[in-house]
Amino acid sequence: MNTLENTIATLIDQEGLPESYANTVQQIIVPLVHYASQLYRSAQRTLVLGIHGAQGTGKSTLSLFMRELLSKHWNCPTACFSLDDIYLTRAERWELAEQVHPLLITRGVPGTHDLELGQRVIDQLRSAQPKDETAVPVFDKAMDDRAPADDWPVFKGRPTVILLEGWCVGARAQSKEALITPVNLLEEQEDTERVWRDFVNQCLNTTYKDFFSQLDSLIMLKAPSMESVLEWRTLQEHKLAVRIRTAVAATDKSKQLQVMSDDEIARFIMHYERITRASLAEMPARAEVVIGVSESHFLSFKVEPPIHMGYPDRPRDL
Repeated sequence: MNTLENTIATLIDQEGLPESYANTVQQIIVPLVHYASQLYRSAQRTLVLGIHGAQGTGKSTLSLFMRELLSKHWNCPTACFSLDDIYLTRAERWELAEQVHPLLITRGVPGTHDLELGQRVIDQLRSAQPKDETAVPVFDKAMDDRAPADDWPVFKGRPTVILLEGWCVGARAQSKEALITPVNLLEEQEDTERVWRDFVNQCLNTTYKDFFSQLDSLIMLKAPSMESVLEWRTLQEHKLAVRIRTAVAATDKSKQLQVMSDDEIARFIMHYERITRASLAEMPARAEVVIGVSESHFLSFKVEPPIHMGYPDRPRDL
């Protein structure tokens, strides 16, 4: 019998998580799943739930558990995709970098996603008939390009819930005055005329604002600080280096490691620092659900679920 406990244990083993993560699932994720199912029961239409969190906060893990539990134990078929999966192709980003600013070759910031593709996927899922199949995009980060459409996974039928996760999901534009002072060396040295940050901010204030306005609820995984984000991302890269060294040792020792140095990671994170800091400051006051992520990655509700998880009966004010 495929019980809830069995599903949780299987996912924990699959993701290489400690057995103690079962407590986090019961205390944090199960209430979230119940919340999502109640939203659907109230609305009786396909819902789009946004999951926001800086790099390393655990968005993908949370989305996976919510999708599996909703689909298998709450009778709520759930589709899930990430903003990472709808990046512009590498060729499109090269063109953007040449036409607007060189920093736009680096994927991640608003303006480097194909929101039209994302909207088509959401619209197809919302209107799908029981036998319809919707291909969900996949981005191959190893190739820094979108995977061939033939390799995209397929969702069958119409979901009750669509989970949209990403580091800048639900983020707001800043005032023009806020853009004047650089937040790091990347902005100070490589965006001296503010062309890049103005472009990114304008995207947030227009196409991304429209795209995020369809969210029925916003769930925020709140990192303790920007410094923790850098620490987590650096640790991830160190672990990746170990895995690659092990794989290379077993095959071709002449291959070069495809990992970043600590300085390269620090520069990479600077691309996301402005929006991450702004979201950490203002988003907790408007997200329907705020989950604190400690420096040790322990999750906790910032406000008790029954109080914080109210059904949004108004259009999202983004």
